[in-house]
Amino acid sequence: MRHFLQIFACMRLVRCQRAATAVEYGLILALIFLVMSIALRQVATKTTNMWGNVANAVNNS
Repeated sequence: MRHFLQIFACMRLVRCQRAATAVEYGLILALIFLVMSIALRQVATKTTNMWGNVANAVNNS
């Protein structure tokens, strides 16, 4: 009987979807954060270069 209860408990854990869903949401959030970080870095680089060009133009005129 005890062996049957252990098998039943393992089957319940295998069918449990809450942990898998939490991991999937975590991966989605990590991917979104990664994409946002890369996009922000590229925008910051372009903005820095733009203001550098403006400063050079003002200094040379």
